[in-house]
Amino acid sequence: MDDYPLLNLFWTMLWFFLWIMWLFLLFKVIGDIFRDHSLNGWAKAGWLIFCIVLPYLGVLVYVIARGRSMGERDVKRAKESEAAFQDYIRKTAGPQEGGGGSAAHELARLAELKDKGAITPEEFEKAKAKVLA
Repeated sequence: MDDYPLLNLFWTMLWFFLWIMWLFLLFKVIGDIFRDHSLNGWAKAGWLIFCIVLPYLGVLVYVIARGRSMGERDVKRAKESEAAFQDYIRKTAGPQEGGGGSAAHELARLAELKDKGAITPEEFEKAKAKVLA
């Protein structure tokens, strides 16, 4: 360790970190090429070959040319994923049996039906007892 100065160690770590960052960017660009539905097959093949044959230049040109749309696609994909997750939660935590929701929701619906005259007060009391049971 005596023959490798601290400054050289710093520079080695910096270059290693930059190389890892570039690899992440390369994989992000390649993933975006395959996920982009607006590109046809030939355009995808062209971008992929460009990024493989001249990786540094290819990634740089791709980020310059399509960086904004790449970000917009990421945001769109995140929103779709969040919406699907929220839909899954609603389906899972939603009404379990008989199409009803939570007890408070059912009671509010019953009270509304009673106020409209759709059910009698006796029917309301029976249904309320059933919901609270």
